[in-house]
Amino acid sequence: MSEGNRFVGQSGPALGLVRPYPEQMANQELPGIDFSRALPALRRVAHELYGDDPLPMVVPVRQRIATPRLDDVEAATSAAVEKVVASTSRRGPVAVAVGSRGIANLDRIVKAVIGSLRSAGFEPFIVPAMGSHGGATAEGQAAVLSHYGVNEENLGVSIRATMETRLLGEIDGVPVHWDRNAADCGLVFLVCRVKPHTDFVGTIESGLAKMTAIGLGKQKGAKLMHSGGVPGLRDLMPAAARFIADKGLLLGGVAIIENARDETASIHGVLGAEVGREREATLLAEAARLIPRIPFTDLDVLIVDRMGKDISGTGMDTKVLNRIRVLGEPEPEGLRITSVVALDLTEASEGNAIGFGLADFMPLRLVEKIDIATSYTNILTAGLTGVERGHLPIVMPDDRFAILAAIACRGRLAGQSLRLAWIQDTLHTETMAISEDLLEEAGRDLEVLGPPQALPIDAEGRLEPLAAVAAR
Repeated sequence: MSEGNRFVGQSGPALGLVRPYPEQMANQELPGIDFSRALPALRRVAHELYGDDPLPMVVPVRQRIATPRLDDVEAATSAAVEKVVASTSRRGPVAVAVGSRGIANLDRIVKAVIGSLRSAGFEPFIVPAMGSHGGATAEGQAAVLSHYGVNEENLGVSIRATMETRLLGEIDGVPVHWDRNAADCGLVFLVCRVKPHTDFVGTIESGLAKMTAIGLGKQKGAKLMHSGGVPGLRDLMPAAARFIADKGLLLGGVAIIENARDETASIHGVLGAEVGREREATLLAEAARLIPRIPFTDLDVLIVDRMGKDISGTGMDTKVLNRIRVLGEPEPEGLRITSVVALDLTEASEGNAIGFGLADFMPLRLVEKIDIATSYTNILTAGLTGVERGHLPIVMPDDRFAILAAIACRGRLAGQSLRLAWIQDTLHTETMAISEDLLEEAGRDLEVLGPPQALPIDAEGRLEPLAAVAAR
């Protein structure tokens, strides 16, 4: 329902293979891309080219990784908030900024933040801090938060969603826009995860500064911050965050770091004056050490069960794929993947398939879930960094043909070795399946979980989820 400037959604049941993800809004139909006219010809071509090709054998394996895990999330959150509020005598209304990224225990962390701020004498309310996400509408952004359990019913505070902004000034000639409700309140507390950014490498990447300058900038501010491409984003975003902090608008925030199992590893209290500065850079270094990884130097094919906004800001994490795909920017050293096959879009993405251009092949079932208007809103707001990632991959009629096409196009003769890996998504890479040709490289870093088996694809051409295979 909507009430003036306040939007309150309903929390749906969770679903997911490793960690639950929120269900899409009930009775909402997504305007997917319609391939119905092309489908008969597409099926004919796929059968002619790959109908006789065999499916490869794969071996389920598990990486041996360090995964520090925080058990008492609420206590750690309260301690972090207390550290921040102890630094100031200010009290009264405070806008608690929450974003659209899927974060483990987000509802619990936000609830603890609200409780701790109230105990300290503040009057908190929630503002969405997600740039152009949620279809760049106030209702859509409130709905995204509600899907994560961040709503009035669960928290007992209002959700004040708007796409309107106030102009705070300029930084290097670029206007700095800020969420109207946050600006009018005059004091903001940030709740976000610190992690490597999907577009660039810098001392300040994704986290407190990004939420301050881009998330709270709404669609208008996010577009301006992205307008200079990677160099502008890398330098302008932290500078804009420091500019906002120096105006006294930031109380501070909690910085969440997660491990490679998508679990809460640590929670830190950060003062407003520390946002976009050395303190945040130190937290980024810690987060980078714990991100999921694919433990090979080159792959012919990577199969990804699902992509989505709740997985990464770019649908699939570019730092995990080691694939940036930004015009004018060199690809990073390390892992090289010839072809990425993305098979599905998470329900929580609500049709937003930003980053689908990071894949090379996808089946029809994923394409039919893409809300092209919502996706393009997010892609075009990203400016230059979104262009190549907005190119539609080659579409095949089902999972089987998408995988076989990627294998056939890997640049090796039939019968030569196949370097293939299969993961659930870029948040979950600890358990995977690999082709037999990669077993020799496994060494002590990988534990073999079972014997070789053919890729489990059913009569409809759909691949069984990796999580189900690994659980057997």
